[in-house]
Amino acid sequence: MKLNYGRTFFIGLAFMSISAFWQLYDSIVPLILKHTFEIGDTLAGGIMALDNVLALFMLPLFGALSDKVSTGIGKRMPFILAGTAVATVSMVLIPVADNMVNLPLFVAVLLVALVAMSTYRSPAVALMPDVTPKPLRSQANGIINLMGALGAVYSLALISFLVPKEGVPDYQPIFSIVAVFMVIAVAILFFTIKEKKIAKEMEAYQDFEEEKEEAKGSGAMPPAVRRSFWFLLASIFFWFFAYNAVTTAFSKYVQSFLGVAGGGFANSLMLATVAAVIAFVPAGMIAAKLGRKRTILFGITVLAVCFALAALFTTFSPLLNVLLVFVGFGWAAINVNSYPMVVEMAAGSDIGKYTGYYYTASMSAQILTPILSGFFMEHVGYRTLFPYAAIFMIVALATMSQVKHGDSKLIVPKSKLELLDVED
Repeated sequence: MKLNYGRTFFIGLAFMSISAFWQLYDSIVPLILKHTFEIGDTLAGGIMALDNVLALFMLPLFGALSDKVSTGIGKRMPFILAGTAVATVSMVLIPVADNMVNLPLFVAVLLVALVAMSTYRSPAVALMPDVTPKPLRSQANGIINLMGALGAVYSLALISFLVPKEGVPDYQPIFSIVAVFMVIAVAILFFTIKEKKIAKEMEAYQDFEEEKEEAKGSGAMPPAVRRSFWFLLASIFFWFFAYNAVTTAFSKYVQSFLGVAGGGFANSLMLATVAAVIAFVPAGMIAAKLGRKRTILFGITVLAVCFALAALFTTFSPLLNVLLVFVGFGWAAINVNSYPMVVEMAAGSDIGKYTGYYYTASMSAQILTPILSGFFMEHVGYRTLFPYAAIFMIVALATMSQVKHGDSKLIVPKSKLELLDVED
C-alpha cells in the first residue's frame, strides 16, 4: 500500500491557497487595525476573531453539506471554486478600504472575504481523506500541510519585501498578488484532479467497501472511542488557544515590544514556517512508526518549552529565531497527525462532518484567544503573550494524554490498492 504522491500534491493546492490567505490576514489585518484605525488590542482581538466566529458555524455546516452534494465535478470541487472566486474578489478591496481610512467599507469587505473562505475550507480539507486510505492519511496530511506552509511562506516573503520600514505602507500590491496566486493554485487543482472519477476508483478498493459496511452496521460511536474523541477535540482547542494567540499577535508583538521595524517580523515567522515545511512529511512518517499520539505529545512538549523560553526575551535576538525553528518542528508534529486522528474515528460517509468537528474545536479556540490574549497584552503588558501560550500548551498536554484511540491501524495490502501508485 503506497501513497499517490502526485495526486496528493495537487489536492494540496487548495490548502496552499487557503494558507496564503490566512497568513496574509493574520499578519497584515492586525497592523491595519492598530495603525490605520487606531483600535485597541482587546477590540482588535475581537475583530480578528470574526473569522473564527463564522467558521464555528459554517465549517461544520459546509463540511456536512459537501458530504451530501453530488455534481458533475464532484462534491467538494463546487465549494472550492465558488469560495475562491468570491474570496479573491473581496480580499483585494481590503487595502482599498485601508487606503481610504474607511472603517465601514473595511469591515464589510473583510466580512465577505471571511464568509467566502469559511464556505470551502472544510470541503477542501475533506478532499484528502476522500481519496486516501486511513493508514496513509498522516503521510498524506504531511504533504497537504507542506503545501499549506509553502502558501504561508509565499505571503510572508511578499510581506518581507513589500512592507516598508518607514512611511505609510500600501498593502494593495500584496493582497492583489496573493489573490492571483490563489486563483492559479485552484485552477491547477481543478484541471488536474477529476474528483468524481477518483471517488469512483476509490470505491473499487475492497477495504473502502469494508469501511462503508462497518459504518452502516456500527451505529453510535462506542463509549470508549467517544471519550477519546472528546479529549482529542479538547486538546485541539487548547493547543490552538496557545498557538493562535502567538500567530495573531506576533506582528504587533515584534514591532511594539521587541522593536523590529516594518515587515521584519515576517522573516522570523518565515523561519518557523520553513522549519514546519521541512518537518511535515517526516512527521507523518514518524507517526506511522511511533504512533500519532506519541508524535503529537512530543510536539506539544516542544512548543510548551519554546514558548516558555521565548517569554524571557525583551529585545530581539537571533536566539528567538532558533526557538521559532523548533516551534515549526513541534507544530508540524501536532498538525500533521491531529486531523487524521479525528477522521480515523469517523465513518467513511461522514468525513466532511468530522472535518467540521475538527474545525469547530480549533475555531472555537481562535474566537476566544485573540480577545483574551489581547486583553492581557493591553491591560497587563505585551510580555504576557508567551507565558499565556505556554500555559495552554501544558493543558493540551494533559488532555491529549487521555486520548486512547485514533492511531492508524495497519491493513493487509490487497492487490487493488497498488493502483494508488498510478499517477493521474
